[in-house]
Amino acid sequence: MKFDGLPEGKSHFDRVPTAFFTELMPQIDHLGELKVTLYFLWRLDRMEGDLRYLLEDDLIADNHFMSGLASSMQEAKKNLSEALSRCLQRGTLLKANVLVCDQQVALYFFNSPKGRETIKAIEKGMWRPSDEALRVPIELIPERLNIYQLYEENISPITPLLAEALADAERDYPANWIEEAFRIAVEKNVRNWRYIEAILRRWQERGYDVREDRRDTEKTRQKYTNWED
Repeated sequence: MKFDGLPEGKSHFDRVPTAFFTELMPQIDHLGELKVTLYFLWRLDRMEGDLRYLLEDDLIADNHFMSGLASSMQEAKKNLSEALSRCLQRGTLLKANVLVCDQQVALYFFNSPKGRETIKAIEKGMWRPSDEALRVPIELIPERLNIYQLYEENISPITPLLAEALADAERDYPANWIEEAFRIAVEKNVRNWRYIEAILRRWQERGYDVREDRRDTEKTRQKYTNWED
């Protein structure tokens, strides 16, 4: 699979500690270990709260990430286990086994001051996670463009008045509807908000039907082409 490059418009950049580049990365000589290390940095940064950790099952549940470790899930799990072991041996990750609901659960922390502090607290019996805290719904999936990015990249700069209408639409319609409506507008070269809004309103009233709007008549297209935002 070939990387198509960064998307047009503003891209979100994640934070990576300088020590990763200056100290850790030069030591890593295993691709799986590198992927797992970067994944932990990415995912823990998206979590809330002071105590941030992952379970092995959290990584396994992320199909997009696991597909990068092997072509089959069985082989990917094997590679993940080896990569986690290498991260522990290197000291990148710290592991603590805790009892949750009468079961031993392995928690993986990044080797940071907070991670080391938590490991010590666990060893002293001063902290354990609640059952609810064990699930972290984050996946390694491409981020969706918000409605403002879609408009500026495909239509024109946003005016203050239009920004309110876009905010209302983002609240009222599903994200995949909005993306598809913009895609249809671009394909038909009807680059104005009223046309996009009309598509969304029609789907809301009659049901989501992409095929119908892709077959939009020339008369309808000209009607919206003459409109202004």
